[in-house]
Amino acid sequence: MGVAAYYICMTQSEFEHIAQELRSQMLKVALDFFGSQDDAEDVAQDAMVQLWHYCERIDSGRNVSGLAVRVAKNCCVNLYRKRQSAKQQHFEDISPRMLRQEDTTDSPQERLEAQDTQRMMDEVVALLKPRERQLFEMRQTEGLSTADIAEQTGIPKASVAVMLSTARKKVLTELTRRMKL
Repeated sequence: MGVAAYYICMTQSEFEHIAQELRSQMLKVALDFFGSQDDAEDVAQDAMVQLWHYCERIDSGRNVSGLAVRVAKNCCVNLYRKRQSAKQQHFEDISPRMLRQEDTTDSPQERLEAQDTQRMMDEVVALLKPRERQLFEMRQTEGLSTADIAEQTGIPKASVAVMLSTARKKVLTELTRRMKL
């Protein structure tokens, strides 16, 4: 005769009873991860919603606190990845105009800010290795596709893609450091 695995599912009222304690644990995890109260609040809220959706599937005899911490950690990682992806996308959307020093601003303040931004961008791009700089400028300034760059330089398309990605990451890292984002 086999042993049947029985467990008692948590009810919503049981969940509500321990929710405040779980939320404070998740808040601590997120605060330790991000160091920001606002980010910690966002993560704790998201984690609570996820736990709420699954509360009727949670075994009330298990370590619910451990589950809450795991969910909070996963929410932290997801938020971090989302932000990194957004930063990368923002950088990839940099207009080639920024690299060509086109003056499209009206006020002296805007022109001064544009000049400062252009100077910083020039300095950062100058830090790249010569081949990285060449490919980066072909992509950003001339707006060429990876295939076009590969054809013009004789470098395999996959290598061009890797070198462009590396160059973008270097530029983004240095710009972020300089702008203290």
